[in-house]
Amino acid sequence: MWSSMAVLLTLDCGILLWIPELKHYAPGVPIVLVGTKLDLRDDKQFFIDHPGAVPITTAQGEELRKLIGAPAYIECSSKTQQNVKAVFDAAIKVVLQPPKQKKKKGKAQKACSIL
Repeated sequence: MWSSMAVLLTLDCGILLWIPELKHYAPGVPIVLVGTKLDLRDDKQFFIDHPGAVPITTAQGEELRKLIGAPAYIECSSKTQQNVKAVFDAAIKVVLQPPKQKKKKGKAQKACSIL
């Protein structure tokens, strides 16, 4: 899953369209949320040329990661190569070391014992 860091609308559209699809057709598959075009966050000329564009903050990305239940959120820029390797490293880590499922509190665990 990816989203351009430069435009909040891209993020909203991506989430609204793709997360339900992913969860339906690939249940249980971990999602790595990736914010792309990180270099544009500090590009003043880009925001002058695109007055409606709003940069996505790291905090907003992390909030969204929690909201969709993604185990990882990475920001990167292919233009500057910043964190590009980290995206692939995070994807590999999530697959090889999936986060442990949290046990629900308050309910007794059902078990079957054969003696």
